[in-house]
Amino acid sequence: MQKVLVIIGPTAVGKTALAIDLARKLNGEIVSGDSMQVYKEVSIGTAKATAEEQAQVKHYLVDTRSVFEEFSVKNFVDEATAAIDEITKKNKLPIVAGGTGFYVNALLNKLQLGEKTPEETRITKKWEDYLAENGPQKLWDELNKKDPEAASKIPVNNARRTLRALTVIDRIGKKFSEQQEKIEPRYNYLIIGLNSDRNKIYERINKRVDLMMDEGILDEAKFIYDSQDREYQVLQAIAYKEFFPYFEGEQTLEDCVNQLKTSSRRYAKRQLTYFRNKLPVVWFDPLKDKNYEKEILERIERWLKS
Repeated sequence: MQKVLVIIGPTAVGKTALAIDLARKLNGEIVSGDSMQVYKEVSIGTAKATAEEQAQVKHYLVDTRSVFEEFSVKNFVDEATAAIDEITKKNKLPIVAGGTGFYVNALLNKLQLGEKTPEETRITKKWEDYLAENGPQKLWDELNKKDPEAASKIPVNNARRTLRALTVIDRIGKKFSEQQEKIEPRYNYLIIGLNSDRNKIYERINKRVDLMMDEGILDEAKFIYDSQDREYQVLQAIAYKEFFPYFEGEQTLEDCVNQLKTSSRRYAKRQLTYFRNKLPVVWFDPLKDKNYEKEILERIERWLKS
């Protein structure tokens, strides 16, 4: 079974820097495990590795799509597995680095993401039509009626996950929260997780948002805002929709920046909850342990020899 190293953790914890360092030391190449870094029109808000960083180590699934193209979790799994095969054939170590928990889980473990049956297509279209007519809040309200536990774990504006839950409920006839996904590993993987004291992570998130402002994230957000009459996935990304009230003259720029910091902190919390509940992670604290990289390398070398 192919070996795949995985680097996960909340936003702003230092995944990119560690992945590049490990790739250089272990003869590896990096596959982005982020659902938004495929989009070439947006880089600042998606926290891509810089051009200089990408020049050090080959990266896959970065800048491969337009924001106006569909990129589902199934697309991600198909393209990531192809990238891992390519890296392995070169006798290099595939390193998946990113913070989109469900995408990473679907890649590492064979979650059910196959093509829809005609019945699933019919049910999905029913809920898509309902969403188009009534909006994400009412769609979420329908899920909350059918399965409050599942609804409590899905943000109101994440219409894709709400649609998926409602479709599964209608198709199976059971609550989405009661269904157990069969876990069948696709790889021999080791997951290294980075995390630290919550206040330290939140401080780093706040600083990252300030840096994004300096780098020009407002221009990216304006591009997304001006194109929102077209339905596309990046509209759901944190770092863009928070600025819409500013463009509409409803809030000050300062208020929107503060909202982005709040949204990013909440997202980091959701990331950690998913990682802890769904994946077997070996955790390290990069802000507390000065020798954490040495310890990580030792752990990886034991795994590679096993």
